[in-house]
Amino acid sequence: MNELLDRLAREIELNSKANERLRLAFGYACTRRVEQLLEEPGVVDCLRGLGQYLQSMIDPDEFAAYQSTAARLANQHQGSKSIDGCGHAAVSATYAVANALAGKALQAAEYAAYALVYGQGGYGAVADLESFQSEFSWQVNCLASLAGKSQRAEIELPSTAS
Repeated sequence: MNELLDRLAREIELNSKANERLRLAFGYACTRRVEQLLEEPGVVDCLRGLGQYLQSMIDPDEFAAYQSTAARLANQHQGSKSIDGCGHAAVSATYAVANALAGKALQAAEYAAYALVYGQGGYGAVADLESFQSEFSWQVNCLASLAGKSQRAEIELPSTAS
């Protein structure tokens, strides 16, 4: 979905074993941006657990328990019961957290972007690629910064005009 982010991830070899901490840190940064959309206290706890793990405040076994809990809670999310569908943003935010804890940083970023845009403007916003531009740019710049890159990226989205 975010082509520049995908390109940067390939360039820095984000998915290599050596970059596990970078994946976790980037996933954490993305999910913190949608934390306000989370509805389940257990998911919020899992996100906090990721932050604690990154700060070396908990051990790998405790972190593994958070990973398992986040995956279970994401798969059990009931979706939106509200008539306006705003719960869809919560579902996506929950999946963002589960993916962040699993070290799937790009998937976490994608879910977080969707949740953020959906939470701001509903279905109409997510159907418009321009709605993602700001978040996509932030994600590229965040990953570049975390990876020690000095570049700043500008996103050019394809025109949707016919």
